[in-house]
Amino acid sequence: MSERMIAQFMEMVRIDSESGNEARFIAWLEREFAALGAATRIDGYGNLVAKLPALGGGEGAEPILLSCHADTVQPGVGIEPVLVDGVIRSAGDTILGADDKAGIAEMLEALRTAPVRPPVEIAITRQEEVGLLGVKNLDFGLLSARRGFLLDNDTLDTIVIGGPSYFAIDVTVTGRAAHAGMEPEKGINAIAAAARAIAALELGRLDHETTANVGVIEGGIIRNGVPDRCTFLAECRSLDHEKGRRTADRMEAVIRERVAEAGAEAVVRVDELCRAVAIPEDAETVRIARRALAAVGIEARTTFITGFTDASIYNNRGIEMAVVGIGARDEHATTEHIHVADMERAVGMLVEILRLTASGG
Repeated sequence: MSERMIAQFMEMVRIDSESGNEARFIAWLEREFAALGAATRIDGYGNLVAKLPALGGGEGAEPILLSCHADTVQPGVGIEPVLVDGVIRSAGDTILGADDKAGIAEMLEALRTAPVRPPVEIAITRQEEVGLLGVKNLDFGLLSARRGFLLDNDTLDTIVIGGPSYFAIDVTVTGRAAHAGMEPEKGINAIAAAARAIAALELGRLDHETTANVGVIEGGIIRNGVPDRCTFLAECRSLDHEKGRRTADRMEAVIRERVAEAGAEAVVRVDELCRAVAIPEDAETVRIARRALAAVGIEARTTFITGFTDASIYNNRGIEMAVVGIGARDEHATTEHIHVADMERAVGMLVEILRLTASGG
């Protein structure tokens, strides 16, 4: 079992699929799911939807949804995986892509080996890493399942039951250009105005459920010119939607005020990318996930995260989704790796989830 799964996982990560460039990988996956007997469809946004019939007596059960995302973060081109002492890593200066290709490999192996399953619907989404764009544009008319499991948590001993509201804040600061040596007094330095605004923001962990950050700043063209333009990208998140909205509003107000004090102008765009959502600790999907993990020797606890996953959108669309672990470690870093033993336990968990859902839990 593990040899086949590991070989397939290694084949997957060698297929480039950075966000926005997933088409070749999704076409490859479509063939893999079709080989399992699934009816497949690529929706208008390029997401893959596949459906498998029940097996082994699960024909009368309600369908369940299993979901992963196809895209990876950068640097994710030319990944070459290596397996040493039961751990898979990237051989070069790239991520590994276990987030979320390990989840897909584990899903495929569980579907191959499970003797019992209910009707299964599968959604593999695009562009998760850049704002959940794939699931936001998913053709939900292709799905009938009302419950499911998202394979996109790192640790196997936690079940994610809630995620944050997420606000992206894009800022363009406009000043006035001038020669930095000959007549700097005629200019308004857009970088300085942006820096003044950023310095006034409260960033980092604001409380136990709220964070804020500035992640990108760009400005200027030449060393000896007063720059007339600077852009920066900020964000805030909160498990409390109204608190998140107030934080975003406060950040926007501070930015506008400080940029104006510097004599420059600010255009601020605030986008709500997802809304805080939580499912109960005694929800059916959570109960089933706990039992499935117990079957492979893991006592799991529930948790909330201020990262965001496709589950936020599924839950807001009325599909109860618990987020279960895949075993990946150091995601989004070139040190990303995964233990084969954890992948095998994840497969065991998924096989048990299929058995439990086929029998009504």
